[in-house]
This record gives sequence, C-alpha cells and structure tokens, in this order.
Amino acid sequence: MLEESMSVWPKTLPASPSLSGREGALVSVSIDVDPRRLESLLEALAQTGFPINPQIYHEAAVVYLSADGREQTQTATLVEFPAYEGRLDEVRNVLSSHGFGPASVHATSMLDEIQRGPHEARRRLKQRMATVQ
Repeated sequence: MLEESMSVWPKTLPASPSLSGREGALVSVSIDVDPRRLESLLEALAQTGFPINPQIYHEAAVVYLSADGREQTQTATLVEFPAYEGRLDEVRNVLSSHGFGPASVHATSMLDEIQRGPHEARRRLKQRMATVQ
C-alpha cells in the first residue's frame, strides 16, 4: 500500500504571484536625493527599526511623466533597498523628521523589480505634478 505524501506546497497557485510576509508585500524602495544630502539620508535611514543595506546609484536617470504624456529625464542620486510594505510609513516618517519630502520615496513591487532588465535598473518613472499657470 502506498502512503500518501504530505506536501508543504499549496495545491493551488495564487492568481498573481507575490513575495510577501507578515508585514505585507516585499517592495523595492527607491529614494532620489540631492548628492549633497546623501549622507543625511543614510543617517536618517539608520534610524528605522529594521536594517537597511542600501544600493546607491549616482547619476541615475529619473523619468518624470506629465499629465499630458510628456517625459522629462533628470539625473539624480538614487538610494534603493528592499522593505516590506508595512514598513513604508516608518520610512516616510523617519525621512520627514529629517527634512526629506514624501515625494522622494517610490516603491515598486519586488517581482517587477526582479523582472526589469539590467539596463532599466536605474530608470524610475515618477509622476510630475501638474502646474497651474
């Protein structure tokens, strides 16, 4: 008689794959910063309640999309690190207490980040606020 094998794997796959834990989905956090404030940003990130080992990209291209569809590319210093979605408010609060605006923080699904090609790793799409003239 054959024994039924037990498996730790789910019998069905989720509708959309994700990397997640108790604190939500795993995301890639990207922060653009003026190079002169990089040290202050790193000191602020050290104040979070979880360890951060950032990757720093100097002269990365950040693409801003206007409401009318125009693109504008600017060079920036990007600091990137993985975090759980449940920690984003903590990151924003720590940065805010050190004088960094919430608009500098951008989070992307970690699966999207992994699937992005190496030449795209430093390209971030940011929404530029429409200006009233």
